[in-house]
This record gives sequence, C-alpha cells and structure tokens, in this order.
Amino acid sequence: MAAKLNLSGPPDSDTSSVSDLTVSSRSSNRSLRIAEKEKRKNEAEDPFVLALRYFTDVEAGTPVTGNDDVERHLVAVEKVAYSRGLSPEAISIMLEFAMSLRMGTTLCGRVLKCLLPAATVPQEAVVRAVVWLGVGKIPVTTQVLFIKWVLTVFDMIDSKDQLRAIYGFIFNFVTDENLCPFICHLLYLLTRKESVRVFRVRKLLELQSKLGRQPFLLHLLSLYKVFCPELVTLSIPSRMRSGFRNHNSPWKSALIGIQKRNGAQVASSITPAITVKEKSSSRKRKHRHLELPAPNPVVNKPAQTETSSSRKLVPLVQLHSVSQLLENMHRIELPAQMGSLLGSSLALQYLDCVQDESALLRLNFWLGYALHEEFLFCGDGGANQNSEESLQFLNKLLSTQHFLQEGFSSSEAFLYKFLTVWNGSLLRPEILDLLSNIPVVPSSQIGRLLFEPLMQLFFTSSLFFKCGLMDCLNNMLLKWLTWHSVYALEDDLDISLNSHTSINMTLSGFKDSVMELVLFAGRLASVGLQLEGCNSLLLSFILDFYETVCDMFLKYGLPLVLMPPPGVFYPTLFATDPVSVDRLAYIMYRYKVNLTSAKSQERVTEAFHISRQTFQQFNNYVVVMTNCLWNSRVFHPGMGVQLGEELLLKSNVPQYWTSFDLIHHPAFRSYAVDFHQQCWPGRKDMDLNSIKLSKPWSWYLEYLFTQGYDGLKQFFQDNISQLQTAGDGRGDGVSSQQR
Repeated sequence: MAAKLNLSGPPDSDTSSVSDLTVSSRSSNRSLRIAEKEKRKNEAEDPFVLALRYFTDVEAGTPVTGNDDVERHLVAVEKVAYSRGLSPEAISIMLEFAMSLRMGTTLCGRVLKCLLPAATVPQEAVVRAVVWLGVGKIPVTTQVLFIKWVLTVFDMIDSKDQLRAIYGFIFNFVTDENLCPFICHLLYLLTRKESVRVFRVRKLLELQSKLGRQPFLLHLLSLYKVFCPELVTLSIPSRMRSGFRNHNSPWKSALIGIQKRNGAQVASSITPAITVKEKSSSRKRKHRHLELPAPNPVVNKPAQTETSSSRKLVPLVQLHSVSQLLENMHRIELPAQMGSLLGSSLALQYLDCVQDESALLRLNFWLGYALHEEFLFCGDGGANQNSEESLQFLNKLLSTQHFLQEGFSSSEAFLYKFLTVWNGSLLRPEILDLLSNIPVVPSSQIGRLLFEPLMQLFFTSSLFFKCGLMDCLNNMLLKWLTWHSVYALEDDLDISLNSHTSINMTLSGFKDSVMELVLFAGRLASVGLQLEGCNSLLLSFILDFYETVCDMFLKYGLPLVLMPPPGVFYPTLFATDPVSVDRLAYIMYRYKVNLTSAKSQERVTEAFHISRQTFQQFNNYVVVMTNCLWNSRVFHPGMGVQLGEELLLKSNVPQYWTSFDLIHHPAFRSYAVDFHQQCWPGRKDMDLNSIKLSKPWSWYLEYLFTQGYDGLKQFFQDNISQLQTAGDGRGDGVSSQQR
C-alpha cells in the first residue's frame, strides 16, 4: 500500500506544477497587455505624437495667422528636437511639411532650424526635399537654408545612392548665383568619377568666366581634374584658400547639446567638429576646428554585401579590421568630412594603400582650413587657443604624417605663413616637428620661405629653441635624403618628392636644395655657438646634424660632400667635454671614408664630381686635428688657428704648443691625471709629460680608448697608426695621403 502511494505521488505533483505555470503565464500575458495598452494610451496623449500627426494630415492652404493649433504643435516638436533630437520618421514628416509649403512660406525657416536628428536622416526625405526645390515657389533664403542643413547633416544621411542618382538634377542649381557656393559644396561631396562629364566642366568654366575665379568653383573643378584630367585643361593653383566656408549654421551648437545629453557622438559632418567656447573671443567669428570629426558616425545601416549588389558602396566607418578592408577595397565609401580619417588607423591604411587622389585633395582642404582658421586668422596668432586642444590636434596630425611617411601640402603651406608670425614658443616641439616633415623646397624659394623667418627666430630666441631648431633641420635633412634614396630613378636621376603628387625635381636641383640647407645650418651653428658660449647642449645637436651630413654619399647615395665651417670645427676641437671631441673625430673619420669612396667612383664615372676645395678643406682639418691632439704642434705656422708669438709668450703658459694634445687638452686632462696616478702611484710630483714616453703613451691610448671614445680610436687608427714611429713629421704624411 505504501508503495502504491509512493508511485502515485509524482503524477499529482506534476499536475500541480503545470497548473501553477499556467496561472503564472496568464498573469504575465495580462501584465503585458495592460502595459501595451497603457503605452498606446500615453502615445495617443503625447503632445509630440499629436503634433506629428497634425503636420502629416494638415491640408494645403491652412492659414497660419491666428492658428493656435499649429503654434502649439510646432512648439511641441521644437521642444523634443532641441532636447533629444528627432527620429528619422519625424525628420521625414517635418521636412516634407516645410518644403511642400502646405501652410505657405512663413514657417519654413523655423521648421528647418529645428530639424535636429537624434540618429540618422532618411535619404528618401532628403531626395523628396531636393525635388521640391525645382517647384520654383520656395524663397531663395529658404533654399539656401535647406542646402546648409543638408551639408551639416550629410554624414548622418543613412545612404547616398539616391542622392548620387539625381546628381544631374542638383547640378542644374549651380546657375543660381545665390545657391552656387552651397551647391558646389554639395556636389563636391557627391562627386564620383562617373559624375564628371564634358558639359558639366563647360558649365563650370562658363560660370567662372561670369563670376570670376571663385574658390568654390576652383575646388569643384580641381576634383573633376583629379578624376578626369583630360577633360579639365584649366590650370588649378597649387595653393588655394579654403573654398567651402564653414558656415555658422543654426544647427551645430544645438547638435552638440544633443550629443552631450544623449551620450552619443554626433556625426562627423559637423564640420570641423564645433564646440561651444566657454570664454568669448575678441573676434566676432568664433573658431573651433581643432577637434577631429568623429571617425564613426551615428549611421548604423548594415554594410552592403556582395550578394546584394556588387555596385553598392561600403562606408569606411563600418569596417573594423584589415581583412574587411581588403575584401571591400574597391567599394569603399569615404565619409563626407575627411578630417575624420586622421582619427582612424584603418582609414589611414586605406589612404596609404589606395593613394586616392580625391581623398587626399579633400583631406588637404579640410586640414588647411582648420590650421589657417585656428592659428593664422586669429589676431594673437593662436595664443588664446586651448593649449590642450591644440596639442592634441597637432599630435594627431604628426602621428598621421609619420604613419604615411610624408607631410600634407596644406600643412606645408600653413607653416610657410605661420613662421612669419610665430613667436617661437607657442607649441614649439609640435611646430618644429611639423616643419621637419615638409618636402624638398626648391633652392630658389627656400631662402624666402624658410631661412629668413627661421634666422630671425634663431637669433632672438632661447637656447632651447636653438637646440630644437638644429634638431628640426637634422630631421628635415634626414627625410630629404631618405626620399632621395627611395625615389631616385637610375635612368634620368629624377626624384619624385612626394608619392601622392606629380612634383619632380632633377638631381641637380635636389643637390642645390640640400646644399642650401646644410650651408644655412652651418651659419646658424657658427653664430649660435658664439652667442651661447659654445654651450655643450647646443654643440651636441650641431654634431648630430653633421653626423648626418658626413655620410650623405655612402648612406644615401647623394654625390655631395660638404665640410663643417670653421665656426663649428674649431669650437668642437677645443671643447671642454671629451664627448664632443670624440664625436668630431668620428665625423672626420666618416668624412674620409666617404671622400675615399667618392674619389674611387669619380675615376670610374663622370656622373658626379667632388670639388677639389672640399678635399683641401678636409686635409686641412685632419692636419689640424693631428698636430693638435697627437703631435703637440698647436698654434704653429700653417695651422688654422694662429696667434702671434709675442701674445703667446705674454700668456706665460709653459710649452703652449702642447696645451691641446691628448694629455693636456682640457677635455682629457682628468683622464691623464687619473692614468698618471695609476701608473706611478708613489710619485709626489706629477709630470704629465712623462706619459709621452713610448710604453706609457701606448698604455695611455689603450686606457683612453677603453673609456668608450671609439671616434678617437677610429680616427687615429685610420690616420696615424702607420706613422706612430715616424716622429714629429706624422702630420704632413696624413695630409699628403688625402691629396
């Protein structure tokens, strides 16, 4: 009986559980129905929903004057728009209402100003609105306001295929002088290679003859020329001011407010990344272009796949890996605001691989505008800029240029102008780093563009600026030499200075530019060492520069050897720190290696020639160094530095001719004293001349070289090792070897 009860227990339990689940499910479904009903009730009573329904159903010809309903509903829409933005459906309804003029032209401007999208803008609504422009009843001011709105929210439009399909319809509006600047800007964003046609080029040229060389026309023509150079024979200026103005439209600050409240990024079309200033500027126009546009717009439309249509473009911002980039390399749709490329490593990969001329052109326009507006057009030269914001912007620009291994033409043009107003201290490291990235400047222009403003800054600035400028010139020379070694062609010896441009320079022209740069740096170094009392820090940067110069032939294949000026050589030779003297010895050793190699190749080919004056100057320097450091014959006749006998005797320096040898030189005297104490520990009277004896001298050299002075070791082994037993006539032998 017990067993029977136990067996009958579980079925009763299962029945109870099923019953409980059924009751719970019914209760849950009832709660959902109640919640859904409550939601529909709230929506039916929501003023915003009622307002959208009103503007959807309102009949054409409804009066505005005295109509309290339209005012109440429009206020409800504005409240939502300025607080959290409008949904795509609301954008479509309100845009259709405004452009169709169902209630006349009174409310059009007000409605357009409150079209602040919370997420995306439906393309269909924009296309319908563009079509309404052709009706001919919309006032010109409203048409201009509408085009400005389209330009502002361009990147928030969910797709662009239908807009490109009506490219010809939009192009027809360029004949309107009021709309032309804005239509050119919109066409610039929509243009693809298939959009360029002969009749459109002719129309733009005709407008240019009528309106003059307007920047907005030139920029659109320059883009046409990039796609179809055979159709645009017009000569486009290499440097143009920004053609598409950054209009202070009524939506930008409001969109920033929506961005902050929603905690999401506004699309990158808010050109170029406007923020609200906390302090008012002294200028009427408030500039804020240093923040990069967001690399990922709010558009969340899924990327088109190959299965849907091979002609569909994939927005670059929807790709998240290099593999996706490679798969869609030829179907990439770039963002409208090209500044966003600077903030995306994947976009830079695309830019570097594809080398899209149109993308680089647009990026240069945006970058040039931002730099000029923020640093040049401000009365204080950008001194009131938020230093942190400026620093971040310039660092992002520098990292982009380092990634691409070349500078932008817009930043180059900006620097040439900025150097004339720069105080030398504002963002000094970043400006000098940008300066080091400029491409080779023709020798006929380099003095006016670079040397004159830099010379004024160098002689009137601090020691740290002098050091920074010498480091900048060294980096500039390194990049120029690297471009030469990479892009020099063996046949005609022409050099393509920039992989993204058609600028070419002959080898002779390149050599002239490099020579001008080296000679300019030598003049600065000579005078700078005098002004700063041969400061060791400045001397270190100067020697960095000449370590690059001495190896130009062997490391970079440039048939050019330039010696340092006496104003650099002699202060370094007589420097009080041993590191500088050692580096000078290494530089002279590398000069000899380069000159020897150049001499041997000069005998084989006549393609280049090192001047005899260069060999003579090198020989003179080697003789001076040998006689000074090794032979103890400083200040003798024939030396580069000569003093009168009477003046030397009045100095009361015993054996003055030995004052700068390896034992008595101020840079090495401490080593000589230390060696003397180790070699003769019991002596009370110190006689440094005893080190010159045969065995102590060789020990001293070995001791000196173990301290890490490899430059001295290489110089002496290369020039004096074979003459160690030749007495005092060693220096002349070295000189004769080089001749």
